[in-house]
Amino acid sequence: MTSEQNAKKKRKWTTGREIEEGIKRKKKKNKQYQPNYFISLPITNPKITGSVQAVQDAVILKDQRLSKAMVCPGSLHVTMLVMHLSSKEEIGIAVGALSDSKVFVNNLLKGKRVDLSFRGIDHFRNQVGFVSLAENDHTTLLKEIADTMKKIFQEKGIMAGEERAFKPHLTFMKLSKSAELRKEVKKIDSSLFEDFKNHYFGDEILHRFDLCSMFKKKQPNGYYYCESSVVFGKSHEAVVKEALHRETQALLSRLNQIKELLTSPEIRTKISRELFEDRHNSSSKWKSCIDSESPNA
Repeated sequence: MTSEQNAKKKRKWTTGREIEEGIKRKKKKNKQYQPNYFISLPITNPKITGSVQAVQDAVILKDQRLSKAMVCPGSLHVTMLVMHLSSKEEIGIAVGALSDSKVFVNNLLKGKRVDLSFRGIDHFRNQVGFVSLAENDHTTLLKEIADTMKKIFQEKGIMAGEERAFKPHLTFMKLSKSAELRKEVKKIDSSLFEDFKNHYFGDEILHRFDLCSMFKKKQPNGYYYCESSVVFGKSHEAVVKEALHRETQALLSRLNQIKELLTSPEIRTKISRELFEDRHNSSSKWKSCIDSESPNA
């Protein structure tokens, strides 16, 4: 083999190795950036959640398998921004970025109320079914807000945002929710929700953004684990009342659990036994104390 052939072989081997290393680096980078947090615009209008449930029920009636693909009504939201947070420190930075964004968002709003109108159904490559947002000035403003928030988070050093353009939507079903389902169903048949293609679902007033975890345990109502929130507009009082109501309901639920425990004969017997033992021990200690202080001791 000539020196020229050896050189070519070496170049070929080196090039192949570089390509392989490049692929590995790309995979590692993609894995590192896998989104695990997002900024959520929660859907709180019962008219919207009720209409979405009606669509889900109609689809399931036609194809029972798709029940595994449905998004829980309590989880309904519009994703404003996705990001990867790899530590408690980065979560703290993201909380600060969300707080900072409030000033910029209020400057964009200028006291205006943002009404987001949900109308019609569409899909992404037959893998995700979603309710569309009607295109108007309010939707345009929402896109401006998303762009502003993305810049704020990136300036803080947070890996936030996606390459594709922001398209606000309300996901109600997706095949990726179940690996088992994806083996059976490769594509969502859009004819399953054809009857709702132009359906009006309702309006959601923008009043809150949440920093949510994709993978931490969800709240009892089905909504995502929330690290922090910012509230906008005149709905602040309503949001506070809603939060207090949730806390009160949680306390009442706990009290009912305690009441149920107290009705159990075994628990009541155990409590009586422990109280008797406490009284007996207290009596013994008191007697011992008196005896030790007795002049005759």
